[in-house]
Amino acid sequence: MFRNISRSIINNIARPRPIILRQQQLHQQLRFFNNSKILSHGHLHKPKPGEELHITFITKDGEQLTYEVCEGDNILDIAQANNLDMEGACGGSCACSTCHIIVDPEYYDNIPEPDDDENDMLDLAFGLTETSRLGCQVKMTNELDGIRVALPAMTRNLQSKDFK
Repeated sequence: MFRNISRSIINNIARPRPIILRQQQLHQQLRFFNNSKILSHGHLHKPKPGEELHITFITKDGEQLTYEVCEGDNILDIAQANNLDMEGACGGSCACSTCHIIVDPEYYDNIPEPDDDENDMLDLAFGLTETSRLGCQVKMTNELDGIRVALPAMTRNLQSKDFK
């Protein structure tokens, strides 16, 4: 009996078996990609009439651009949705300093204090000032209606290769 069992195991291992994928299994393994143009970022909405908040960006060239935004939108998302030159390399997770902004001193005290993570990232920012913040960490509120922020002349995106 043992002899028969071992022969059947050896035969099953040694005999090649064709791998057949059914159409359904193959369909599950395929990934379909959408290549349509992105019209907007999708997570910002147009403010309702009477609930608009205003933000003015001062670009690197000194141009002032004012936008109507909703409460709760963060400055990084607003800038990117309006095609301003703000990178946001980490996607807004407070892990870089590429969304560094300089806040008008008149509004700086209306923003909640930065946490330790934000302060650590601000230490890496180019052109740090007393009113510097990360755009991903500043959310629009009624107290910030009319805020003015300047985009610094440069940003610094530190990567692991910079430390070698």
